[in-house]
Amino acid sequence: MTAPKDSTMDPLVRLDGIHVRHRARSGGLLRRDSVHALTDVTLEVGRGEILGLVGESGCGKSTLARVVTGLQRPTEGRVSFRGRDLWAMSAAERRTGFGAAVGVVFQDASTALNPRLPVRRILRDPLDVHDRGTRAEREDRVEELLDLVGLPGHTLQALPGQLSGGQRQRVAIARALALEPELIVADEPTSALDVSVRAQILNLLVDLRARLGLGMVFISHDVQTVRYLADRIAVLYLGRVVEEGGAAEVSGASRHPYTEALLSATPSLLERPERIVLHGPVPSATNPPSGCPFRTRCWKADDACAIVFPTATEGSGGHRWHCVHPQEGAVPREVAGGK
Repeated sequence: MTAPKDSTMDPLVRLDGIHVRHRARSGGLLRRDSVHALTDVTLEVGRGEILGLVGESGCGKSTLARVVTGLQRPTEGRVSFRGRDLWAMSAAERRTGFGAAVGVVFQDASTALNPRLPVRRILRDPLDVHDRGTRAEREDRVEELLDLVGLPGHTLQALPGQLSGGQRQRVAIARALALEPELIVADEPTSALDVSVRAQILNLLVDLRARLGLGMVFISHDVQTVRYLADRIAVLYLGRVVEEGGAAEVSGASRHPYTEALLSATPSLLERPERIVLHGPVPSATNPPSGCPFRTRCWKADDACAIVFPTATEGSGGHRWHCVHPQEGAVPREVAGGK
């Protein structure tokens, strides 16, 4: 008799071969082009793990966040939640099961929070919508959430416009935690904040992960910020994952030239003193280059890079990259079957 599978070993969320294509009108009224927002993305997030997504604006990070949170149905591919196909669930099941298990923190709390509602109402709304507990229990939960994110009790009576940027983002984080989710998706949550406040919010997220066992998808264009926070990093370029692995491997021994360029743009005091300047714009997502999408801006590109998107090559610890001419490093081994 076969022993039942331990579902706790499944990743919390897994994306398999995800493609997202949008229809965009261009030129004449009858012409519609496909925007390739994501192409063949395979990623997973484990329980209690922080996955960092990095890349320039327009690379597909926010689209990927929408796929992970169930706000965007992929054109192709499978999204699994606790081993089950998300889009095979009924709408009610997605809302009550999946929707309550995933919280979202947006980039700009000043636009993500209703300016007409006091903080107490903002934090209680998710509890009311999902009918969690009695009214007294909801009020207790609101006070508990405020304490979790380090805000004083009098904040409950304030409107968002009466709070500082850092306080508003703490409220946004508290709202995301209201239904006790297993996964938080944070889309550039510190980019609108001052440097000192940014560090406080990052430390808060680290502390919440440790205290609550949260999984997290942290999205940023700043690879050094992600390096500090994440367990694993995935680097996106023009809708494709070009490098993925442990944070130490990707940031300390990057193999893809694009990752190297991102790291050089925000160097530490002791590392990577030479800035790599990328020439030319990011190619159009309606007509991406053949082969490696980065080849039009890569200083290593040759004719081989234009033939086909490179298969995944793997180093130690699950560090994977897609490049014909990777940066210097340990001798890799090719993954059977590619990505």
